[in-house]
Amino acid sequence: MGCDIKEPEGSTGRTEKSKNREDLYIIVTTDTIGKDDDIGAVLMKGFLATMLENRELPHTIFFMNAGVRLTTVNDETVAILKSMEDLGVEIYSCGTCLDHYGMENRIMVGNRGATTQVIEGITDFRSVWIK
Repeated sequence: MGCDIKEPEGSTGRTEKSKNREDLYIIVTTDTIGKDDDIGAVLMKGFLATMLENRELPHTIFFMNAGVRLTTVNDETVAILKSMEDLGVEIYSCGTCLDHYGMENRIMVGNRGATTQVIEGITDFRSVWIK
């Protein structure tokens, strides 16, 4: 899955309900988790839904490569991401990736982003890559 989060010393690993993790920046480079596309799509949807349900929300989620499908053509994940956005999570999709997949006019949640936001994210926040 490619995810690694290290909690600060003394941390309980949980935050207050409905409070974003202001220090966390998630970069999603795929529309599935794992190698099997069928179960991987279910796992990705479940991952996003669980974050929303538990209100364990990052500051930002940046979607790139095939991950942009989650903000454009996947109605189930778009609905989850819209709810996250309503709770203050910043959502971005890589502009180059949207162009590559012919989806530049299909963003249904969040905004078009750029690589500079990824650089800022990994510099200014704890970052988690889902690939």
